[in-house]
Amino acid sequence: MDIHVLITGAGPTGLTLALDLHRRGVPFRIVDAAPAPFAGSRGKGLQPRSMEVLHDLGVIEPVLASGRLDLKMRAYRGREVVREWDVHEGRHPTVERPYARTMLIPQFRVEQVLREAFPQPVEYGKPLTSFTQDDSGVTAVVGGETVRAKYLVGCDGGKSFVRKQLGVSFVGETHEDQRMLIGDLRISGLDRDHWHQWGGGTDRWLALCPLPGTDLFQFQANGDGDPSPELYREIIRDRTGRDDLVVHDATWTSLYRTNIRMVDRFRVGRVFLAGDAAHVHSPAGAQGMNTGIQDAYNLGWKLAMETLLDTYEAERKPVAEWLLGMTTALMMSGQAFERRGDETLQLSLSYRTTDGEGLQPGDRMPDGITDQGRIFDLLRGPDFVTLDFPGGPVLVRPDGYVAAIGRSAVDAYFGANPVTQLHHRRIAARTAA
Repeated sequence: MDIHVLITGAGPTGLTLALDLHRRGVPFRIVDAAPAPFAGSRGKGLQPRSMEVLHDLGVIEPVLASGRLDLKMRAYRGREVVREWDVHEGRHPTVERPYARTMLIPQFRVEQVLREAFPQPVEYGKPLTSFTQDDSGVTAVVGGETVRAKYLVGCDGGKSFVRKQLGVSFVGETHEDQRMLIGDLRISGLDRDHWHQWGGGTDRWLALCPLPGTDLFQFQANGDGDPSPELYREIIRDRTGRDDLVVHDATWTSLYRTNIRMVDRFRVGRVFLAGDAAHVHSPAGAQGMNTGIQDAYNLGWKLAMETLLDTYEAERKPVAEWLLGMTTALMMSGQAFERRGDETLQLSLSYRTTDGEGLQPGDRMPDGITDQGRIFDLLRGPDFVTLDFPGGPVLVRPDGYVAAIGRSAVDAYFGANPVTQLHHRRIAARTAA
């Protein structure tokens, strides 16, 4: 066997999985058909739950240094400012929720941080062209080379080659009448302290969002046509009524069509699907990059331990179903840029199988302060962790979700999943007053 895991697709999903496997010492290769890293912003919202994931993976510091949490929306009529608002007004960090609001950060910067966190290079210009699987592994042809791996994970986007070769259905619909022109532009004449918007009707909406850490604005406008700087200049001039906004150049342009689709299976034998290869949806609410990151975070430790692999689909498929419904409703409401509900922060997502009050197995473990230190710091790393509180132990999975609460439940969990005992730490933690 050449490697344990072959990852195809080096976007946020594939890179998160690669970093998680790297810290576990699991042999992998990550390949991408593109000749170089993707240079466009595409996604630009990082949710609090994803920041918690990146905290655990040890890369939250460069992410926080590259993004922005306090950008207000500003609506115009021509040059006149008609409204300003904060979609996260009133949300502030707490002990249990240290990351309280969505961070604006271009997707290419998130990818760069993840790439730089593990020494093994992404293999660009290496398309996956075929694969077969048997009882012991997957044989794949990558860039003309035959590779043997125990598992293959398709993180190769909405047009996923892996998904198509598996014959997995991508159920849903494409809204051909809902198209958006997007791109990254250099523009002078606008401040970088607001997310600027004009219009709001079905054919007059325009938004220009400064991308933190760059000199770019992300351009968004409903409409059609061949994406180009010339077209974007015309739209800006027409919809703002201003001639002082100068588009100097564009580093990336694209035409987006609304797709709302998801797979009927996340796993076929030794092959898994994650991120956009498994689900695509409306961009409303900034969920896509984040859900892919969390797909990878759920799958990584299970691939490393080679246990509980069936729970990947059982846990992530309901999240994808909820996601498609939530983002579609947000898009149809016409309120995508109004105050956001807690559901978009992804902090309340749970893998519960039973109901109950208070913290339950399947819930996200909240942060907190103990005599041993901050809970998120105690949990950082690739292991299961038992926090021995005075009121009883709480067993936390490697992805930060509660596995069991109480001595008998913890013992039963390890009894049912003995491999997990090999990746376990115990910490006596008395909560600080």
